[in-house]
Amino acid sequence: MTHEPPRTSQPQLVRAIGRWSMVALAVNSILGSGIFGLPSVVAGLVGQASPAAVLIAGAGMAVIVACYAEAASQFTETGGTYLYVRHTFGRLAGLQVGWLMLLSRLTACAAGVNLLVIYLGEFWPAATQPLPRLSVISVFLASLAAVNYRGVAAGTLVSNATVVAKLLALGMVCVAGGLYLAVHPRVAAAPVAASADGWLQAMLLLLFAYGGYEAALNPMGEARDPRRDAAFALFVALLILTALYALLQLIVVGVLADAAHSARPLADAARVVIGPAGAALISAGALISVYGYISANMLTAPRGTFALAERGDFPAWFARVHPRFRTPYCSILLFALLLWGFSQFASFSWNVTLSAVARLFFYAAVCVAVPVLRRRQAAAALWRLPGGLTLPLLGVIICAVLLTRVDFSKSLILLATIGAACANWFVVRDPKRAPTIL
Repeated sequence: MTHEPPRTSQPQLVRAIGRWSMVALAVNSILGSGIFGLPSVVAGLVGQASPAAVLIAGAGMAVIVACYAEAASQFTETGGTYLYVRHTFGRLAGLQVGWLMLLSRLTACAAGVNLLVIYLGEFWPAATQPLPRLSVISVFLASLAAVNYRGVAAGTLVSNATVVAKLLALGMVCVAGGLYLAVHPRVAAAPVAASADGWLQAMLLLLFAYGGYEAALNPMGEARDPRRDAAFALFVALLILTALYALLQLIVVGVLADAAHSARPLADAARVVIGPAGAALISAGALISVYGYISANMLTAPRGTFALAERGDFPAWFARVHPRFRTPYCSILLFALLLWGFSQFASFSWNVTLSAVARLFFYAAVCVAVPVLRRRQAAAALWRLPGGLTLPLLGVIICAVLLTRVDFSKSLILLATIGAACANWFVVRDPKRAPTIL
């Protein structure tokens, strides 16, 4: 197990996140905007086989989650993916992952904020207009920043409450949809000629829907028993969401004749099986889901920049802890401002694709880190993957294959992020530089 980083006299973070709160945080970090917008896209790519695609993607993600679980069981500090990669491969690799993690969190959350405005239009049509949209996004992000600024316990409580609310809403649709399909025949949808390229593109997008759990590992410096609870939280969250996603996808393609062209597929499916109240229920569920998702990320993502600053890789003020609330308040405020900007100037689909692509790089890095950590600190892992090198190697192959579907000519911001990480390393590369915290 790694040792704690050097401490200073400034206020420290507090360990207030229990096991089931960590599960809720992992679920909230995954279950955001994707399930409300992607079922129609996946249906358009692979048609009636899309429920099977959801299960296959879940199995593929389980391979990567297992690698994360072993790596996480060796650390107790704040930092998550950045910490594991930096400890394994050094400062340059850690900085690349740290920057890509920040990009992934910003774009995934911005996609969620954009979808929140779309679903709010079910109740307030004017919400999609420029000025109301600006006001909604500003008030929404400011309120969540304020909650998390005031303490990790408050942020955890919001995460727990929203997980229960959105799982109840989606669970009701699953039950109603299952009963509907048991009585009514599935609709005769237009056949989709699913090509190999379509399947791989669907897998890439589903990576977005299943991803995000890595952010829940950032605040391990505030977890009560991080080495024991990380693997439990990751696997329970993935099991819950794989079952939920597959059922919802089955309902969407089972009740909508043209699921591929539905702007709000879950709401449209709920309208069929429950009536107008069903569409309202899903729209409300989407609002709660995105609220919980952004809230969870407002808690977890700033801990990533905090960890970078704690080790001297980012300016020291990112690691400042509020003397009263014991939160990394500077990192929280900066993340809220950056997210506000990404939400204003980028579309849902652009943010989804960029987030999924960024994740492929650091998912592969963690898979490669597992065997290296086994050699370097053989007794540190509290949880060990079965099968030797099989799962880490399979995880790398999954990421590499999906990267072949990426059009990097449309990912200039990704290349800019990699360049920024290299410039960051050039500035802080002196190994004698102490990780000072002011």
